[in-house]
Formats: sequence, C-alpha cells, structure tokens
Amino acid sequence: MANILFINSSARNSGSISRQVAGEFVAKLQASQPGSVVVERDVAANPIPHLDEQKLGAFFTPADKRSAEQQALVKVSEELIAEVNAADIIVIGAPMYNFSITSTLKTWIDHVARAGVTFKYTETGPVGLIQGKKVYVFTSRGGVYSEGPAKVMDFHETYLRAVLGFIGMTDVTFVHSEGLGMGEAAVEKAIAQTRETIGTLVAA
Repeated sequence: MANILFINSSARNSGSISRQVAGEFVAKLQASQPGSVVVERDVAANPIPHLDEQKLGAFFTPADKRSAEQQALVKVSEELIAEVNAADIIVIGAPMYNFSITSTLKTWIDHVARAGVTFKYTETGPVGLIQGKKVYVFTSRGGVYSEGPAKVMDFHETYLRAVLGFIGMTDVTFVHSEGLGMGEAAVEKAIAQTRETIGTLVAA
C-alpha cells in the first residue's frame, strides 16, 4: 500500500507517449500494491499560475505575518507541497520540449521548490527537506539524447535530476522513450522497451 502522486505535463491529451506509459506504470503499480491511493495532478490540463512579484513576496513573508491576500497567493503552492509530502511514490510524465521540460512542469517546480519550506540554506550549503520519496520520471523524446552526439543537448534529465535532488528527492529513476520522431518502427521499439522496463520496475 502506498500513496502515489501522479503528475502529467504533456500538452497533448491524446497521442501522448509520456501520458500513456506513465499511466500504464501507475496502473500496474497500484495493482501490485492493493489499497494504494493515487492522486493525479495534470499541470497541462490545469495549469498552475506562473510566479510574479506578488507571489514571490508572499512566499518570502513569514506565515504569521502574511496578509489575507498573501495567504491566498500561497494557497496553490501549499497544496502542491502537501501533495508531495503526503506521497510515498511520485510518478512524473515529462516529455522533452526543446531539449528540456514543459513550461507547465517548470511552473509546478517553481511552486514546490521553496526556500525554508522544501529546502534550506546552511553554513555548509543547501539541504533538501523532502526526504524518503521514490520518484519515477517517464519521458518521451523525438530523438535519442541519453547517448550519442545529442547527449550534450539533454537539459531534460539533467535539470530534473538536479532540481529534484536539490529539494531532497535523490532516489529518482528515469525511463526514456526515445527516437519517437524516427518512424513507426522506432516508436514501436521504444514503447516495447519502456513496457519491458515497467514490468521490471513493478516486479522489483
């Protein structure tokens, strides 16, 4: 039994490989752990407001000194952080857009990565405060970026691994579905490989 937070970020609702394979993984994971609860957060279908000066000001105002307006401004961020804290397992569907993550997923991160709340600065450097989570990231990519000449353009896994680790989530497994823009055979091969990986992960 586990609490699973499932985050989707693909702009496409139908035909999205990241949605498809991440959804299959969550379904199999839930079936393998009876009683598990899944909370789904679709940041593409229900976008989170971008940060602005007022929101940042509210974030950096101590909770007991916030005005009613500032309390309202931090509400979404507090809800997102509560979902993360309540989860044992976090599954993220994260397609690659222009060598990195979607803007909607970046906005989710901007609301979750908060100084003094999910990380803190110390004399020896920053410390992540979200501990004990297992994270799975399912990506979809038109090309191949995990190896070969295009690897230098992978700001996708590198960014997510860095920012998740910064707030304390260091146990992160990436499952890449790559080469999806290289023809039908490549798509079939990538999905088959991902499904094989899903079976291995669920069994483990």
